[in-house]
Amino acid sequence: MQMQNTPPKLLDQVRDRIRVKHYSIRTETQYVQWIKRFILFHNKRHPQEMGTTEVESFLTHLAVNGHVSASTQNQALSALLFLYKEVLGIDLPWLNNVVRAKQPQRLPVVLTRTEVREVLARMKDMHGLMANMLYGTGMRLMECVRLRVKDVDFERSEILIRDGKGGKDRVTMLPSSVVTGLQTHMEQRRTLFEDDNRIGKANVFLPDALATKYPNAATEWCWQYIFPSGRYSIDPRSGMERRHHIDEKLLQRAMKKAV
Repeated sequence: MQMQNTPPKLLDQVRDRIRVKHYSIRTETQYVQWIKRFILFHNKRHPQEMGTTEVESFLTHLAVNGHVSASTQNQALSALLFLYKEVLGIDLPWLNNVVRAKQPQRLPVVLTRTEVREVLARMKDMHGLMANMLYGTGMRLMECVRLRVKDVDFERSEILIRDGKGGKDRVTMLPSSVVTGLQTHMEQRRTLFEDDNRIGKANVFLPDALATKYPNAATEWCWQYIFPSGRYSIDPRSGMERRHHIDEKLLQRAMKKAV
Protein backbone atom coordinates (compact mmCIF):
# COMPACT_ATOMS: atom_id res chain seq x y z
CA MET A 1 0.00 0.00 0.00
CA GLN A 2 1.51 3.33 -1.04
CA MET A 3 1.50 6.21 1.40
CA GLN A 4 0.07 9.41 -0.04
CA ASN A 5 2.06 12.59 0.51
CA THR A 6 0.19 14.91 2.84
CA PRO A 7 0.09 18.45 1.45
CA PRO A 8 1.72 21.05 3.72
CA LYS A 9 -0.50 22.97 6.09
CA LEU A 10 -1.63 26.42 5.05
CA LEU A 11 0.62 28.34 7.45
CA ASP A 12 3.61 26.24 6.38
CA GLN A 13 2.80 27.18 2.79
CA VAL A 14 2.72 30.82 3.85
CA ARG A 15 6.13 30.54 5.54
CA ASP A 16 7.64 28.76 2.55
CA ARG A 17 6.35 31.41 0.14
CA ILE A 18 7.62 34.25 2.35
CA ARG A 19 11.08 32.69 2.41
CA VAL A 20 11.09 32.22 -1.35
CA LYS A 21 10.36 35.96 -1.62
CA HIS A 22 13.21 36.70 0.83
CA TYR A 23 11.02 38.58 3.28
CA SER A 24 12.46 39.22 6.75
CA ILE A 25 11.77 37.00 9.75
CA ARG A 26 9.82 39.88 11.32
CA THR A 27 7.52 40.11 8.31
CA GLU A 28 7.06 36.35 8.37
CA THR A 29 6.07 36.41 12.04
CA GLN A 30 3.61 39.29 11.61
CA TYR A 31 1.99 37.88 8.46
CA VAL A 32 1.48 34.45 10.04
CA GLN A 33 -0.07 36.01 13.15
CA TRP A 34 -2.51 38.12 11.11
CA ILE A 35 -3.56 35.14 8.99
CA LYS A 36 -4.16 33.10 12.16
CA ARG A 37 -6.32 35.90 13.58
CA PHE A 38 -8.27 36.13 10.33
CA ILE A 39 -9.01 32.38 10.35
CA LEU A 40 -10.00 32.35 14.04
CA PHE A 41 -12.22 35.41 13.55
CA HIS A 42 -14.22 33.44 10.98
CA ASN A 43 -14.54 30.33 13.17
CA LYS A 44 -11.59 28.48 11.60
CA ARG A 45 -12.98 28.47 8.08
CA HIS A 46 -10.38 27.86 5.41
CA PRO A 47 -9.46 31.08 3.52
CA GLN A 48 -10.11 29.21 0.26
CA GLU A 49 -13.80 29.20 1.24
CA MET A 50 -13.80 32.93 1.98
CA GLY A 51 -13.16 36.05 -0.02
CA THR A 52 -13.64 39.80 -0.21
CA THR A 53 -16.62 39.97 2.16
CA GLU A 54 -14.81 38.12 4.94
CA VAL A 55 -11.62 40.16 4.50
CA GLU A 56 -13.59 43.40 4.65
CA SER A 57 -15.47 42.34 7.79
CA PHE A 58 -12.23 41.36 9.54
CA LEU A 59 -10.50 44.65 8.70
CA THR A 60 -13.58 46.61 9.75
CA HIS A 61 -13.66 44.71 13.05
CA LEU A 62 -10.04 45.71 13.70
CA ALA A 63 -10.86 49.39 13.23
CA VAL A 64 -14.25 49.53 14.96
CA ASN A 65 -13.86 47.03 17.79
CA GLY A 66 -10.11 46.63 18.03
CA HIS A 67 -9.39 50.37 17.74
CA VAL A 68 -6.16 49.62 15.89
CA SER A 69 -4.10 52.31 14.20
CA ALA A 70 -4.17 52.89 10.46
CA SER A 71 -0.68 51.37 10.07
CA THR A 72 -1.74 48.23 11.97
CA GLN A 73 -4.83 47.79 9.81
CA ASN A 74 -2.69 48.22 6.68
CA GLN A 75 -0.28 45.58 7.93
CA ALA A 76 -3.18 43.13 8.41
CA LEU A 77 -4.42 43.95 4.90
CA SER A 78 -0.95 43.31 3.42
CA ALA A 79 -0.79 39.93 5.15
CA LEU A 80 -4.17 38.85 3.77
CA LEU A 81 -3.42 40.09 0.27
CA PHE A 82 -0.18 38.09 0.37
CA LEU A 83 -2.10 35.00 1.49
CA TYR A 84 -4.64 35.19 -1.32
CA LYS A 85 -2.36 36.30 -4.14
CA GLU A 86 0.92 34.52 -3.38
CA VAL A 87 -0.27 31.35 -1.62
CA LEU A 88 -3.82 30.68 -2.83
CA GLY A 89 -3.43 32.25 -6.27
CA ILE A 90 -6.55 34.40 -5.87
CA ASP A 91 -6.70 38.09 -6.79
CA LEU A 92 -9.14 39.88 -4.51
CA PRO A 93 -11.14 42.70 -6.11
CA TRP A 94 -10.81 46.21 -4.70
CA LEU A 95 -11.96 46.36 -1.07
CA ASN A 96 -14.51 49.20 -1.05
CA ASN A 97 -16.47 48.44 2.11
CA VAL A 98 -13.71 48.45 4.73
CA VAL A 99 -14.11 50.93 7.58
CA ARG A 100 -10.67 52.53 7.65
CA ALA A 101 -8.84 53.18 10.89
CA LYS A 102 -8.29 56.89 11.47
CA GLN A 103 -4.95 58.28 10.35
CA PRO A 104 -3.77 60.59 13.16
CA GLN A 105 -2.74 64.10 12.22
CA ARG A 106 0.25 64.95 14.41
CA LEU A 107 3.14 67.35 14.00
CA PRO A 108 6.59 65.79 14.46
CA VAL A 109 8.66 66.77 17.49
CA VAL A 110 11.99 68.23 16.39
CA LEU A 111 14.72 68.70 19.00
CA THR A 112 17.14 71.59 18.95
CA ARG A 113 20.88 70.90 18.67
CA THR A 114 21.29 71.68 22.37
CA GLU A 115 18.54 69.21 23.30
CA VAL A 116 20.10 66.53 21.08
CA ARG A 117 23.50 67.03 22.76
CA GLU A 118 21.91 66.77 26.19
CA VAL A 119 20.19 63.49 25.31
CA LEU A 120 23.28 61.96 23.68
CA ALA A 121 25.44 62.98 26.66
CA ARG A 122 23.30 60.75 28.86
CA MET A 123 23.82 57.64 26.74
CA LYS A 124 26.94 55.60 27.42
CA ASP A 125 28.94 52.67 26.02
CA MET A 126 27.51 50.78 23.03
CA HIS A 127 24.08 52.42 23.21
CA GLY A 128 25.71 55.86 23.24
CA LEU A 129 27.86 54.99 20.24
CA MET A 130 24.85 53.69 18.30
CA ALA A 131 22.77 56.78 19.14
CA ASN A 132 25.56 59.09 17.97
CA MET A 133 25.87 57.09 14.74
CA LEU A 134 22.13 57.30 14.11
CA TYR A 135 22.20 61.06 14.58
CA GLY A 136 25.36 61.61 12.55
CA THR A 137 24.66 59.29 9.62
CA GLY A 138 20.90 59.42 9.11
CA MET A 139 20.67 55.63 9.34
CA ARG A 140 17.42 54.01 10.38
CA LEU A 141 17.34 52.04 13.62
CA MET A 142 17.50 48.55 12.09
CA GLU A 143 20.13 49.63 9.57
CA CYS A 144 22.43 50.52 12.46
CA VAL A 145 21.57 47.39 14.43
CA ARG A 146 22.35 45.14 11.43
CA LEU A 147 25.69 46.72 10.48
CA ARG A 148 28.49 44.24 9.82
CA VAL A 149 32.25 44.73 10.08
CA LYS A 150 32.70 44.80 6.31
CA ASP A 151 30.17 47.64 5.96
CA VAL A 152 32.39 50.26 7.59
CA ASP A 153 35.24 51.80 5.59
CA PHE A 154 37.40 53.92 7.89
CA GLU A 155 39.76 54.90 5.07
CA ARG A 156 36.98 56.46 3.00
CA SER A 157 34.91 57.52 6.03
CA GLU A 158 31.91 55.68 4.58
CA ILE A 159 29.27 53.23 5.74
CA LEU A 160 27.65 50.91 3.22
CA ILE A 161 24.07 50.18 4.16
CA ARG A 162 22.89 46.87 2.74
CA ASP A 163 19.26 46.04 2.02
CA GLY A 164 17.87 49.31 3.34
CA LYS A 165 14.30 50.51 2.89
CA GLY A 166 12.89 49.14 -0.33
CA GLY A 167 15.63 46.50 -0.46
CA LYS A 168 18.13 49.07 -1.77
CA ASP A 169 21.80 49.57 -0.88
CA ARG A 170 23.23 53.03 -0.27
CA VAL A 171 26.33 54.74 1.06
CA THR A 172 26.37 57.29 3.88
CA MET A 173 29.20 59.16 5.57
CA LEU A 174 31.01 58.02 8.71
CA PRO A 175 31.14 61.11 10.96
CA SER A 176 34.58 61.95 12.30
CA SER A 177 33.06 62.44 15.75
CA VAL A 178 32.36 58.71 16.13
CA VAL A 179 35.48 57.26 14.50
CA THR A 180 37.58 56.91 17.66
CA GLY A 181 34.71 55.42 19.66
CA LEU A 182 33.81 53.03 16.87
CA GLN A 183 37.41 51.85 16.45
CA THR A 184 37.68 51.19 20.20
CA HIS A 185 34.40 49.29 20.09
CA MET A 186 35.60 47.23 17.10
CA GLU A 187 38.69 46.16 19.06
CA GLN A 188 36.47 44.92 21.89
CA ARG A 189 34.16 43.29 19.36
CA ARG A 190 37.14 41.46 17.81
CA THR A 191 38.03 40.02 21.22
CA LEU A 192 34.45 38.76 21.68
CA PHE A 193 34.56 37.22 18.19
CA GLU A 194 37.80 35.39 18.99
CA ASP A 195 36.29 34.07 22.24
CA ASP A 196 33.24 32.82 20.31
CA ASN A 197 35.50 31.27 17.69
CA ARG A 198 37.44 29.29 20.28
CA ILE A 199 34.28 27.56 21.49
CA GLY A 200 32.85 27.07 17.99
CA LYS A 201 30.09 29.69 18.23
CA ALA A 202 31.34 32.39 15.87
CA ASN A 203 28.79 31.38 13.22
CA VAL A 204 26.60 34.32 12.18
CA PHE A 205 23.42 34.56 10.11
CA LEU A 206 24.01 35.25 6.40
CA PRO A 207 21.34 36.69 4.09
CA ASP A 208 19.78 34.87 1.15
CA ALA A 209 21.81 31.85 -0.03
CA LEU A 210 25.26 33.14 0.93
CA ALA A 211 25.66 30.47 3.60
CA THR A 212 25.39 27.81 0.88
CA LYS A 213 27.49 29.65 -1.67
CA TYR A 214 30.25 30.54 0.80
CA PRO A 215 30.23 27.87 3.56
CA ASN A 216 33.07 29.46 5.55
CA ALA A 217 31.83 33.06 5.40
CA ALA A 218 29.58 32.68 8.46
CA THR A 219 32.62 32.33 10.75
CA GLU A 220 34.72 35.09 9.17
CA TRP A 221 35.39 38.35 11.02
CA CYS A 222 34.17 40.59 8.19
CA TRP A 223 30.63 39.16 8.35
CA GLN A 224 30.18 39.61 12.10
CA TYR A 225 27.61 42.07 13.46
CA ILE A 226 29.29 45.19 14.83
CA PHE A 227 26.74 45.51 17.63
CA PRO A 228 26.23 41.97 18.96
CA SER A 229 23.78 40.53 21.42
CA GLY A 230 25.10 39.85 24.90
CA ARG A 231 24.04 36.21 24.69
CA TYR A 232 23.49 33.36 22.28
CA SER A 233 20.06 32.60 20.86
CA ILE A 234 18.39 30.01 18.65
CA ASP A 235 17.87 30.97 15.02
CA PRO A 236 14.11 30.45 14.43
CA ARG A 237 14.67 29.22 10.86
CA SER A 238 17.82 27.10 11.04
CA GLY A 239 17.57 26.06 14.69
CA MET A 240 21.27 26.93 15.14
CA GLU A 241 22.50 28.50 18.37
CA ARG A 242 24.62 31.58 17.73
CA ARG A 243 25.15 35.26 18.58
CA HIS A 244 22.77 37.59 16.76
CA HIS A 245 22.81 41.39 16.64
CA ILE A 246 21.65 43.45 19.59
CA ASP A 247 17.90 43.70 20.17
CA GLU A 248 16.80 47.10 18.90
CA LYS A 249 14.46 47.45 21.88
CA LEU A 250 17.48 47.82 24.17
CA LEU A 251 18.61 50.88 22.25
CA GLN A 252 15.09 52.28 22.25
CA ARG A 253 14.85 51.86 26.04
CA ALA A 254 18.24 53.50 26.55
CA MET A 255 17.11 56.44 24.41
CA LYS A 256 13.85 56.73 26.32
CA LYS A 257 15.72 56.70 29.63
CA ALA A 258 18.10 59.40 28.41
CA VAL A 259 15.21 61.58 27.25
